[in-house]
Amino acid sequence: MTVVIVRFGGSNCDRDAKRAFDEIDVESEIVWHEDGLPEGTTGVLLPGGFSYGDYLRAGAMAARSPIVREIRAAAERGVPVLGVCNGAQIGSEGGLAPGAFTTNESARFQCERVHLRVENAATPWTDAYEEGEVIELPIAHGEGRFEMSDDRLSALEADGRVLFRYCDAEGRVTDASNPNGSAANVAGVLGERRNVAVLMPHPERAALPELGGTDGQGILAGFA
Repeated sequence: MTVVIVRFGGSNCDRDAKRAFDEIDVESEIVWHEDGLPEGTTGVLLPGGFSYGDYLRAGAMAARSPIVREIRAAAERGVPVLGVCNGAQIGSEGGLAPGAFTTNESARFQCERVHLRVENAATPWTDAYEEGEVIELPIAHGEGRFEMSDDRLSALEADGRVLFRYCDAEGRVTDASNPNGSAANVAGVLGERRNVAVLMPHPERAALPELGGTDGQGILAGFA
C-alpha cells in the first residue's frame, strides 16, 4: 500500500508524516500537487502547513488545485483519505468533509499539546483505541475552530461521524479543555464517506518515541 502525501507550496508537515509512516511500516511517498495522484495510489494524506500562505482562508486556495478533484474521485472509489490541520482545512474547503475551520476564539496561533477523547472507535482511524479513551496530540494552528450549525452538528453526532473531542486528562469535555472554541469541542470528523477523515491535531507529531509520545500512531495506522 502506498500512501500519497500531497505537498503544496507552504506545506511543512509532509516530511514529518513520511517519517511517521516509516516508523509504523506504512509505505508512503511525497507528491507535488501539480503532478497529480500517481497510478496505484491506495491512500492520501493532506498534511499540515500553510498552503498558499493561508491567503483568503486557510486551505481555500489549495482546495481549488486539480489534485483535490482527483482525491474526491479516489475517495468515492473507497481510497482512504486523511486531512491533518491545514489538510483538514483543505478537506473542508474542498468538499471532502463537513463543517468549516475558522479563526481560533483567542484570535491567536496556538501551539500546545491537548487531550482528545475518542468518540467513535469503529472507524479505520480510531480502531486502535477504545471508545472514550483519552489520547494526547499536539496542535499548531491559528484557524482551528470547528464551526457547524447546531442542527447539522446534531445530525453528524447522531450518525457517529464525530471522531474526537477536546477534553481534559480525565476525559471530561469542558470549556476549559477546548483550546480554540470549536463547536461542541469537536477536534475531528468523518466525511460522508467514512473512509475520509479530517482533524486539527497532529498525529504525525506524536508517532515517534523520541519525540515524547506515540499516541498518534493509531490514527496513521488507519492506512495499514
